[in-house]
Order: sequence, then structure tokens, then C-alpha cells
Amino acid sequence: MSTPIFPITPDRPWLAPLAGFSDLPFRLLCHDLGCHTAVTEMISAKGLIYKSPGTKELLQTCEQDSPLIVQLFGSEEPFLVQSIERLRAEGFRYFDLNCGCPVRKVAKTGSGAALLKEPAHLLHLAKAMIAATEPGCMGFKIRLGWHIGQPVYLPLAKELEELGAGWITMHPRFGAQGFTGHADWSHLKTLKANISLPVIASGDLFQAEDGLRCVDQTGVDSIMFARGALSDPSIFSRYLRLRQAQEPEEKSCLRITAMVRRLSELYAEHGMERLGLLKMRTLVPRFLKGLPGARAFRRDIVFCKSWDEVFHILENEISGFEEN
Repeated sequence: MSTPIFPITPDRPWLAPLAGFSDLPFRLLCHDLGCHTAVTEMISAKGLIYKSPGTKELLQTCEQDSPLIVQLFGSEEPFLVQSIERLRAEGFRYFDLNCGCPVRKVAKTGSGAALLKEPAHLLHLAKAMIAATEPGCMGFKIRLGWHIGQPVYLPLAKELEELGAGWITMHPRFGAQGFTGHADWSHLKTLKANISLPVIASGDLFQAEDGLRCVDQTGVDSIMFARGALSDPSIFSRYLRLRQAQEPEEKSCLRITAMVRRLSELYAEHGMERLGLLKMRTLVPRFLKGLPGARAFRRDIVFCKSWDEVFHILENEISGFEEN
């Protein structure tokens, strides 16, 4: 077993790879709000080697974006190993193989959660990738297995530990389930009890309170917020306050406005202002969900053509509604 070079503890929560959203500015916002470790959007190893459009942007980073895990997906050893070698030459240090994505366009290539159909092949890839990295710098994100009712995670995790993996992240659903049903956290407890590797929990962590319950019930080393962070990046600070037995801040238009303003600044600072505006049309309505009076204005935000229009709605229309 290899020991990860950076600390993995319940008080150091992770941001999951969020396709289309967890770019550099979003990761930095989450760091501001208490995220310790962030993972890039899922990157195709083959796309990286062939320099597919958009791949370079997914790897944009800076000093404050640390520790950063580059998550790769693929099913062919040469592309995965070459990707790691190229990224290490560029200064990246930590890597993760996605063995959990159930999305059809990924799984049909034999990648993502489809790797769980052939554990022997997954372990073959893992051995090569671990050999290509520094000790403790290669992790794996898995599910229970592919076929419902046929778990493979425990023997697989033990083999990954023997090969020298640095950590394992597990989403306790089967690949064939997609995101239906419920994540069965009892499997996280079983996994943690049977391996010495750090275990990071993923799956159905929608609220800060879910993260607290998951750690308490399973004994995992840390948690990874995905859809919960997409709905409210302050989930990290809320979770950490709960860990300290403090009352988390209430969701409010004022707090959301400050968060959105900071995000807009980060997109501008990193030369991504236009892209940020496009993403904002999806992100801000998510942030506002559940806020009293916000439903009537979420549609208006989708059609905003500037950040000024967004802030006008947040600071005048929604905040005024909230005060009334």
C-alpha cells in the first residue's frame, strides 16, 4: 500500500469531477468555501494524446488550485500511460482513473463504470498507471460493480491496494443503475473495514448534513460532494461548520449574490468571462433553487446576456421579494 502525499481526512472534503462545470473558476470558488481537494472534469486519455478541442481548457489551473487531481477515463493502456507521462512532464502530480461513470457514451467504449465488467482488465490498467506515477499519487473511483446485485468492489479494492493505489473513491450504486435508486452507504462501511487505503465516499451527498451522516455511519476517510456542490458550493463551509458542532449559515439571496459575484470575478481573472456567462445561465438557477420567491426569476436568469443583468435580478428583484 502507498500512502497519499496529501492528507485525506473528514475535515478535508473533496469536490467531484463535474462534467461541464468543475472548471478552474468553479474549483477556486469551492476552495474559497472550504473545499480541500478538487478533481478536474473527466478527461479522455485518447483525447488528450490526440489534442482534442477543449481538452487543454479542462487542465487550466493555478497555484491556489491545489491539491488538484486529474481524472482520466479510457480503457486502453497505451493512451492512459502516455497521458500520465505527458501530464507529469507538465507539472501535474495526482491522478485518478474513472471506473464509475455510467453515462452511455462513456460506457459503450468500455470506459468508466464499464471497466467493472472486466475487473482483470481494470487491474491490468491500474498496474500500468500506478507504475507511471509517484507512490501514493494514483487513485481510482469505482462503483459496487456493473451488474445489479453482483458486487465486485471488495476483491477489486483489495487488489488495488496490493498494487499500490493511493486512495479509492466509491459511489455505492451499480453501474447499470446510473443515478436511479439510492446510494447504499453500508457498502462504504464494509469497504473501509476491509482495506487500509483511504476511502472517499461519493453518492447522494446532496446536503451538508448528508456528508456528516455519511462519515458518522461509515467511518470513511473523507467525502466527495458532486451534485450537492453544483446546487450550492457553500456546502463545504456548511459541512465543516457542522463538523465543528456549529450552526451552518442559512441559505439567503445575499449569500448567493456574494457567491455569484465571486464566481464572475474568477472567470474574468482567468480569461474565461464569456464562457462563465454561458455556464452562469445554468449554475445560478441551481443556486437559487428552494429560495423563497426565486422560482419566478430563475427563467429570467437563463436569458441574461451579461453579468450586470444577473446581479440586477439578484440584488433588486429577488432580494426585494425575500425582504417582503
